[in-house]
Amino acid sequence: MVNVKEAPRTATTIVVRSDTNNRITRSRDPYFSLMQRIFQTNESATRGQKFLIMVEERQNVGNPIRIDEWDMILKELAVHKSSFYSMRNKLLGAGLIKIKKREYRLSTDFAKDLRDMASWWMTAIIKTEDEEK
Repeated sequence: MVNVKEAPRTATTIVVRSDTNNRITRSRDPYFSLMQRIFQTNESATRGQKFLIMVEERQNVGNPIRIDEWDMILKELAVHKSSFYSMRNKLLGAGLIKIKKREYRLSTDFAKDLRDMASWWMTAIIKTEDEEK
């Protein structure tokens, strides 16, 4: 049996919408809109956003959240251990966070993957120059 902490960090499904009206930048709360595209419920999206904000704030003051602080995180987010690790693994799988030196850190992998997909689509399929380059 696999311990929840060692559960595989696989890819994360993210909802993509083509309708201009559903763009994240048009939302009143773009951060929450992104979380809604990753998590199935608003409750989970709220917890995911709260955790990312915690990671960001601690990283910005030079005191990143250590992975052994999970009990504090569970209390702060009011979740069980399995729910926390499920949420954490989705964020890791999406490339929004990474674990470096046993600390949670924000990651640029999410943005790099999206840029790579968009660039490939524009040049390989649409056969035009990627305007973003």
